[in-house]
Parts: sequence; C-alpha cells; structure tokens
Amino acid sequence: MKVRVLERTQIVPRPIDEAFKFFSDPRNLKRLTPAFLQFKFLSTPPETVHPGTEIDYQIRLYGVPVHWRTRIEVVDAPHKFVDVQEKGPYALWRHSHYFKDVGGGATEMRDRVEYAMPLGPLGEIAYHLFVARSLAQIFEFRERELAAIMST
Repeated sequence: MKVRVLERTQIVPRPIDEAFKFFSDPRNLKRLTPAFLQFKFLSTPPETVHPGTEIDYQIRLYGVPVHWRTRIEVVDAPHKFVDVQEKGPYALWRHSHYFKDVGGGATEMRDRVEYAMPLGPLGEIAYHLFVARSLAQIFEFRERELAAIMST
C-alpha cells in the first residue's frame, strides 16, 4: 500500500481559539465541501469533537454515493486535532489539522492528510487519472471558502 501525503497551509485572519473552534465543529464540514460532492450528514453532527467522536456523512464521488465515517482520534485544543476514516473510499485516510498563533490575531492552519488508494493497481490508476486532481480541487475550494468565511 503506497501512502501519499497532502499538505496545505493557510493563514486564517482569526485568533487561534476561534479558528480551532470553527474547524473542530463538524457542522462546518458542509460549508467547506464543494457542492459537486453533494455532502450530507447521515446523523446529527455534534457541536464539538473529542477523542472517539464519530461523524457519519455521505458524499458523491463521480455520481456514486459513498458513506464516509470519520472518527476523531486526537484533540489537543487549540493546537491540533486528527480525524481518521473508519469507513469510506480510501484504504487509509488520516487528516491532521494543526493550528499555530502567528500574531496579530491570525492563525496558521495546516492540513496534513496521509492517504492510500484501495484496490491495488486499479486504485493507482484511479489516483493518476482522477483522485490527485480532485483532491487538489477540493482543498482549493476549501481555502477559498475559508478565506471568505473568516474575512467577514
């Protein structure tokens, strides 16, 4: 299984506590997900997370509905939280969110996603044809949305 790493960093014009609170509120997932994924919760999401919290939702990948269950593995407020895929499209998905106070009421927010494709060689073909581009688009959308949300 080939594990890939995706890292993105963004400055959020909000204090660290506020940035952490926004990201650790699962209800904001829908706001940060592109419409083409047709995100919907399968159960009422909690307002905050703690280790062991599970979040069930559905997205559509290329028109196919996919049930995704995330479990919160680590919470170190306001500096870090980690979610892992319990059920979903990847063989491995571990998403770490890091928050660092950079002064002036701003926060550096860094995403680190470790992931692996399912289905061996077929998954690798899908990665090169679709997945790498789709993940880049999703995180670019997220950055734009976050900038718009946090600038108001």
